[in-house]
Amino acid sequence: MKTVTIYTDGACSGNPGPGGWGAILSYKGQEKEISGGEAETTNNRMELTAVIESLALLKEPCAVELYSDSKYVVDALEKGWVYGWKKRGWRKADKKPALNVDLWEKLLPLVETHQVRYHWVKGHADNEKNNRCDQMAVAESKKFQESL
Repeated sequence: MKTVTIYTDGACSGNPGPGGWGAILSYKGQEKEISGGEAETTNNRMELTAVIESLALLKEPCAVELYSDSKYVVDALEKGWVYGWKKRGWRKADKKPALNVDLWEKLLPLVETHQVRYHWVKGHADNEKNNRCDQMAVAESKKFQESL
């Protein structure tokens, strides 16, 4: 099984507001950068979209080392919260509706296809790849700010 390293980040100007996401996929010394954005979104939606778009690019099941500065994404997956939300009809433990169900429903089959290990990294710190993902995400969000 191939091992792929993925760094992801999302950004939003206002929350909700114009947003962007960025990701770096690394395999055997080769890197691929991808990014995108939306005119009206939230930071968490952009964080999730970065992971979805990255995993969707993989053409076969892989061992994935996923690095994200989003506690929302990492904790929901690593601690299994998202599976509880799904089991309860997309309700959180406090009975409130879970957010971003459409994206979680896209992400879960991708996570089940691959062997994913999650790594939380501190955002806006000294992690070069996380900072690059942030730059891409912010640049994407600015494309939508300029069109307003």
